[in-house]
Amino acid sequence: MTTLFNWFSQVGSITKFGLLSIPQRRGAVAATVIGIAGVVVVLVGVLSIATGFRRAMAASSTPDSAIVLRSGADSEMVSGLGREDVRLIADAPGVARTTKGPLASAELFVIINLPKRSTGTDANVPLRGVERAATEVRDRLTLVSGRMFEWGRNEVIVGSGASREFAGLEVGSQLKVGRASWPVVGVFSASGGVAESEVWTDATVLQGAYNRGESFQSVRTRLVSPDAFQAFKDALTTNPRLSVKVLRQSDYYAAQSETLTRLITTLGVLIAGLMAVGAVFGALNTMYSAVAVRTREIATLRALGFGGGAVVVALMIESLLLAIAGGVLGGGLAYVAFNNFQAATMNWQSFSQVTFAFAVTPSLLLQGILLASAIGLVGGFFPAVRAARQPIASALREL
Repeated sequence: MTTLFNWFSQVGSITKFGLLSIPQRRGAVAATVIGIAGVVVVLVGVLSIATGFRRAMAASSTPDSAIVLRSGADSEMVSGLGREDVRLIADAPGVARTTKGPLASAELFVIINLPKRSTGTDANVPLRGVERAATEVRDRLTLVSGRMFEWGRNEVIVGSGASREFAGLEVGSQLKVGRASWPVVGVFSASGGVAESEVWTDATVLQGAYNRGESFQSVRTRLVSPDAFQAFKDALTTNPRLSVKVLRQSDYYAAQSETLTRLITTLGVLIAGLMAVGAVFGALNTMYSAVAVRTREIATLRALGFGGGAVVVALMIESLLLAIAGGVLGGGLAYVAFNNFQAATMNWQSFSQVTFAFAVTPSLLLQGILLASAIGLVGGFFPAVRAARQPIASALREL
């Protein structure tokens, strides 16, 4: 027990001496800390894009909501349903009802071009035709300014994200759709969900504007409970008069986000990995510098009975602490710079823009600090081994 206590005491003493010598090599130390912080900023910043996009998709659904598409369709863009299909879906078991009728909204999804505020370049924006139940199917939707459009009239309401990102979507402005002008009468929020990227109007009016007859592309429903999904799905998929695909909205949006989040995550890890290699060399340089400055000191400690293992552990602890300092600095900078940063990107399933906010989560910050710690351990190992192995007699003669 005494031997173990002495060993820890040696590690603590050597670590203390190392930290006290940092001012003598502050340039190399600062370069290492800043380099590691840069790696963490890049990793956390890029991954916050994927996390924010995934969060926006997840916020678009509730456990008791479902979406119905044509069989074989993987998005609304390639789906198609008729009026009779819609009636059968709305009458299926498991659909929640109010005194106004079933909570099912048959919807039409088209793409319009609008200029971005930041660049002026055109981008694809979803224009969605909805039915009266749409606001109850999506209970997180609230008007933040203006009013709801009037049913049967060429009026639109716009999501807060779309209003912020694209020009010409302020309340009182006129939206050009085809040959007609559609007044923007309201702005709504949807708890950060994908609906905030869309423009909404009456589905019947939109059908007439685009000569779609009585066709729709999806039906969104609210179920009596999350457990009612399987009965609802079975009733529709076994109905010989229907050829449909039934999904929980959470599963639908998870699939929508998969391609982009995988791409962003892969690129983020690759870029951060390349930068981490450079940061490792920076840490190596710093710790070799520390060993060179303290050659006689380390040799003296060894001559006094300090073990080589204690030297290795102490130097690695020092390197780890510097790396953690860089990780914390990088995480803090990433949080300030990226958290809740508003942006828009392409949803590759619908080929339309989705507005969302970057999300720097505790999990991402932890990943950044763990990466920084790994850089510190790798960067400190070889200099520490070299310091422990150098001959005591020759090291004591170093000037």
